[in-house]
Amino acid sequence: MSRSPRAIAINVGANTNLPGVRGPIYPDGRFEYVPIPERQPTTEAVPTYADLDPHLRFDLPDRFFDLPVHLDPSFAGYPFCSTYTYGDEHGVKAGPLSRLEPGDILLFYATLSLHGDPAAAAEWVVPDWGAYLIGEFRVERAVTGDEYASLPPAERDRFATNAHVRRDPFDAKVLVAGDGRSALYDRAVPLSAPAGGTTPNELVTALSNDSGKGPWWRRRLWFDADATGRLRDRIAAHRTD
Repeated sequence: MSRSPRAIAINVGANTNLPGVRGPIYPDGRFEYVPIPERQPTTEAVPTYADLDPHLRFDLPDRFFDLPVHLDPSFAGYPFCSTYTYGDEHGVKAGPLSRLEPGDILLFYATLSLHGDPAAAAEWVVPDWGAYLIGEFRVERAVTGDEYASLPPAERDRFATNAHVRRDPFDAKVLVAGDGRSALYDRAVPLSAPAGGTTPNELVTALSNDSGKGPWWRRRLWFDADATGRLRDRIAAHRTD
């Protein structure tokens, strides 16, 4: 008998530290996923923010244009991406992520700043900035860095374009591949309450393992099987209102 899926949500994307600006969310809840800069050497040239800028609906600051981008997570259909993969070099996240099983859900959230008239925004869009779910992987496979190194070449190909595989040297402690049910959302799903970005809503406080106290928007959020089912229903309902 197969078990019910579990979920983990992790913070990704541009922020006020890297590269110095958050991605935008618009009054209707649409948004832009903006990756962080690539800060390590790579085995081949990778796209820059100048390459990415024409594909976005807002203008990135010119001062970022020469910086290479760290396209991780990679969403099929996003500029310069063809697969769903994610890698991480941090051991604290690698352990839980490497234990994800096929069918589990890896959720990605980002802090986004409102671009547009606050008076015209949906009631759940935070007036300044907030944390929002922006996409998900239905896990196809998760491997540790050591397991990846021992995979046959044909199986390593699944991760060939991941940003950590392209680093020189390779530094992933974990790699996760998503299957065809994975997606970069069309509308963000709020984790912050409308009162402000630092105030969590019930998806955090009632469903995740996190207390919602302190800088919860930087932490890994864990959802058990029951909470994952309720979370999936909430995400589906939000995306179809």
